[in-house]
Amino acid sequence: MKHLKTVIIALALVPLLGACSAVRKCAPPELNLPAAVVPGAGDSLTVADMEWWKFYGDSTLCGIIDRTLEHNRNIKAAASHIEQLRELYRISKAALLPSVNIGATADHETNDYAGESSKKDSEFGLKANLSWEIDLWGNLRWAKRKGEAEWLVSVEDERAMRMTLIAEAASAYFRLIALDNELSIVQRTLETRREGVAKAKLRFEGGLTSELVYQQAQVEYATAAALIPDLRTRIRTTENALSLLMGTYPGEEIPRGGTNLASPLPDSLPVGLPSQLLERRPDIRAAEQQLRAAMSAVGVAYTDRFPRLTFNLQGGWENDALKGFFSSPFSYVAGQLVAPVFTFGRKKARYRAALAAYDESRLKYEQKVLEAFSEVDDAVTAYRNVRETAALKKISCNAAREYVRLAELQYRGGSINYIEVLDAQRRYFDAQIGLSNAVRDENLALVQLYKALGGGWQSSIDRY
Repeated sequence: MKHLKTVIIALALVPLLGACSAVRKCAPPELNLPAAVVPGAGDSLTVADMEWWKFYGDSTLCGIIDRTLEHNRNIKAAASHIEQLRELYRISKAALLPSVNIGATADHETNDYAGESSKKDSEFGLKANLSWEIDLWGNLRWAKRKGEAEWLVSVEDERAMRMTLIAEAASAYFRLIALDNELSIVQRTLETRREGVAKAKLRFEGGLTSELVYQQAQVEYATAAALIPDLRTRIRTTENALSLLMGTYPGEEIPRGGTNLASPLPDSLPVGLPSQLLERRPDIRAAEQQLRAAMSAVGVAYTDRFPRLTFNLQGGWENDALKGFFSSPFSYVAGQLVAPVFTFGRKKARYRAALAAYDESRLKYEQKVLEAFSEVDDAVTAYRNVRETAALKKISCNAAREYVRLAELQYRGGSINYIEVLDAQRRYFDAQIGLSNAVRDENLALVQLYKALGGGWQSSIDRY
């Protein structure tokens, strides 16, 4: 009895020993995280904790993002991929449990051997079969962990795609609003220059100015008018890009909200701690799950080199006639221990290949972490610089507007030529376009910073 207990305890410890030794050669990733995500930024809060529907306050933009997440074909395909891997994970979980099959058989055999009379042999059977592989070394459990990790990779990939689609929709929307604003500036400028051409023509025909002024006014008008076809093309292209994101065909009118591109944005935003960045970025979490899957594959390859123990239990009824069938019970019990003897290095090579694949996944995970910190630093730097650029562009635009006013006053007073008025108007036009583009870049930089910090993949179900 004491000997039996010892055997039972030993069998119970075998899987634990196998699990420990299976991945002992898998080195953990070396991250050596910095003290802060961005030098000088050590706050514990992060703007990425804001849900995207709060971060993007424009209700029209939120509606576009909602439609994108609901109808985009790529996000639907990612959801189907998640379901596929979830079912495959269920298969790997079920492998740990016994399988039961029930079969009914009926056969009739006639034997006519030389020198013997013909014999008839009938057999009827109704049997249930239970087969169960005992997971001595953890092979099935490692396979289960691998299936779970692969399923979770698909979940994180879907979240990363969701985050990317939100950023793409928001970026396209801000570019569209900026293009609308630029077209409005050009159309207002074109109207002003049309009036200037008319006035220059009257002065030229009245002998007050030379033809040079009239021709210069026409050049300025034609230059502004030539910008409109290109702007309309870019607007249509951006609308089509949004339609594609929303899963619709080109031609559908894209709504515009009341977004004010000149609205003030915060000078600085909290970026959180390094550990938070690892938790928030779905692509990093996907790389982490890929590392888990690679480690589990090492465990599978390692334990595949050891014996496998399988039990088969069969029971039911069997008889050569239907009469008395249920009075003819049948049972069969068998155990099978299969151990590899000569595989000519195949299993060992498979184990070494799994170790190499794990090292590859580990290095990719480390690289993904480095890329994430680099992207955040780039996004923070870009946001700070475009904020400064936008402020300077605003000063330049205000100065150019005042320059036009003063130039027109001096021209009416006769102290300067009309060419100088046209030059002032040109500078004001360029300053307006520059300010519009700077504010657009400011919004785009904010989108990229929010994405780099791992914000935007949360579900919007809680809003309703």
